[in-house]
Amino acid sequence: MKKEIIIKTTHRGLKYEDGVLTKVLDAGRYEIPPEQEGFWIFKKTRPKTEIVLVDMRERDLTIKGQEILTSDKVAIRVSIIVQFRVIDPQAAIHEVENYEDRLYSDVQLAARRSLASMNLEEILTNRNRLSEDISTDVKEAASGYGVAILRADVKDLIFPGNLQEIMNRVLAAERMSEAQLVEARTKAAVQKINATAQAEIDRLESEQKTETERKNSEIKNEIQRKEAETRAEIERLKKEAENKALQDLAETAQSLSKNPALLRLRELETLREMSKSANARIYIGFDKHFDAKED
Repeated sequence: MKKEIIIKTTHRGLKYEDGVLTKVLDAGRYEIPPEQEGFWIFKKTRPKTEIVLVDMRERDLTIKGQEILTSDKVAIRVSIIVQFRVIDPQAAIHEVENYEDRLYSDVQLAARRSLASMNLEEILTNRNRLSEDISTDVKEAASGYGVAILRADVKDLIFPGNLQEIMNRVLAAERMSEAQLVEARTKAAVQKINATAQAEIDRLESEQKTETERKNSEIKNEIQRKEAETRAEIERLKKEAENKALQDLAETAQSLSKNPALLRLRELETLREMSKSANARIYIGFDKHFDAKED
């Protein structure tokens, strides 16, 4: 009786016939013939078929509590988490006995090599270097047995008790220093912004003052120009009036000189007008009269 096997999208299948890999199967439904079913031509039995499933999903592998000596002989315990997935199911099954166990050993050895080359200060100040070293060291080896390393991170670092206390103090001091540095930078930035703003205010005030002075100067000049024009116009009108008066006098004098009777009439009118004022005085040339009589 035939058997069926279903391979999910998350897996791949390695098909063996009498122990020989014949095909890598994708997701789908497959039939497995029975081991014995009559005889083939030349009296050969049907080959034995076997399908081995390989999980292709992304998985995590945690290496816990590895005690490792740093380059300055400080024993620390490190836990590492590795994210990986199988990309070549044939290599993962054929190249190593168990690819997960092999990956565990490779990551463990890579962590030891990296930490052995670093001192405590480097580990404290550059924790990412350990993750990068492990990832770089293991990627090439893992690809040889069909596994891709997606990321490798240091999950925990545990130091000896007294060292842990010292480290906590160092970290606290670093945080305080960073906070003070941030505060100083913020204060400097605020001062710079205030100085820039004040400079801009001074510039605008200076421009406004200059503009006001310019406008005042223009207004003053305009007033002076108008005053000068007004004075010139007054002088012109005054001269015109004087010239008109002189012209009238000249015309009157010319008329009187031609008509003595009119001159006498004008004198009489003048005397009549003067007689209306009590303070008016009329001086007649008596001196000439008396001088002539004495002679």
